Amino acid sequence: MQTQETALQQNDPSADVDHQPIGVRIRNTLVERIIAGHYETGDRLVEMQLAREFGSSQAPVREALRELEMAGLVTIRPRRGSFVNDYHTTIQREIYVARGALEEAAMRLALPTLHRNPAIVGEHLDGMREAATAGDLERIIHHSVWFHRVVMRAAENALLLKMWESLHVEIHSRKTLLQPNVDMHAVAESHAPILAAIVAGDVELACKLSREHQAEFELKA
Repeated sequence: MQTQETALQQNDPSADVDHQPIGVRIRNTLVERIIAGHYETGDRLVEMQLAREFGSSQAPVREALRELEMAGLVTIRPRRGSFVNDYHTTIQREIYVARGALEEAAMRLALPTLHRNPAIVGEHLDGMREAATAGDLERIIHHSVWFHRVVMRAAENALLLKMWESLHVEIHSRKTLLQPNVDMHAVAESHAPILAAIVAGDVELACKLSREHQAEFELKA
C-alpha cells in the first residue's frame, strides 16, 4: 500500500533535468535572454524566427511564449505578436506575496506529515547544496522548486496546490537565480531554517519562515 510520504516523492523527475522537452528548453532560453537584457522591454518575439533558431516547429515556441505570458514576462497581443515585458514590474512582486501566503497556509496543514518524515524535504536541501557546489543552475532550480512543492503537496489541499502551480514557480525561481551576483550557496542555505522548524515540529515558526522566505525574494524582484 502506498504511503502519503511515498506519494509525495513521486513525479519528481530528477533524472530528466538534463533531458528537458524542446518547449521547456526554448522557454528557459528566453527567460535567460530577458534577464540578461538580450531582449529589451517591448521587443517582439517572432514565433517563426524562434522556431528556425531552435530547429523546431512553431508549436513548442507558442507553448513557451504562453508560459512566459502567464508568468508576466511576455504579453501576447492577438494578431500582433508576443512582446517582452519589463520583468521589474509590480506583478512580479505581487507573485511573491501571493506565493508566500500560499506556502504559509500549506505549511500549517503539512507540518504534521513532514515532521514525521522531514527527509522528503531534506533531500532537496541536500540537492541544492550539491548543485551550488557544482555550480549547476538547472539542478539548484529543480531542487528549490521541489523543496516547496513537497510542502504544498503534503498539505493535501488541491486548491492551494493548483493556485501555487499557476504561479509558474519554476520560471520565477530561474529568474531569481539568473540575477547578477546571486550566491547559489546562500540560496540553498536560505531553506535550512524552514527544514529545521519542520524537524522541531514548530508549526508557527515554520509558517513564519515560509512567508518570510518569499518576502526576501520579493525585495529583489
